[in-house]
Amino acid sequence: MPANSQSAANKDGCHKEAEMQKKYNILYERLSRDDGDRAESDSIAHQRQLLEEYADRNGFTPYIHISDDGFSGTNWRRPGWQDIITRIEAGEVSALLVKDASRIGRDYIRVGFYREMFQEKGIRLIAVNEGSDSEKGEDEVIPYR
Repeated sequence: MPANSQSAANKDGCHKEAEMQKKYNILYERLSRDDGDRAESDSIAHQRQLLEEYADRNGFTPYIHISDDGFSGTNWRRPGWQDIITRIEAGEVSALLVKDASRIGRDYIRVGFYREMFQEKGIRLIAVNEGSDSEKGEDEVIPYR
């Protein structure tokens, strides 16, 4: 096989591998109580709309929604949150967008732990309503909000 054919094959292999390693932006919504008989609460729908508009306007595509409707921010075994952590550990996440930092959780020490983990893994954390973006520097007040 000629040298340039071999390098072309290697490039194709790398391209396919890069496609398989595609990363997503996660739009995460959480609400601690249900709206009664509705399948999805108004607040989750509002968070979803707010995050989609921000993601579309700022180029955070592709994105997926992960929600925890009816789960307290003190509960770290929320199914959606566990899904996010699994995806992060698998290297599938570029950015996590939330309405505000309290959507992540209500224990500021644990939220701080996750913020450090995101930073170590190169995951951008954006709290839309607070104007916080980890790419633009650390907001020291976020854990206390």
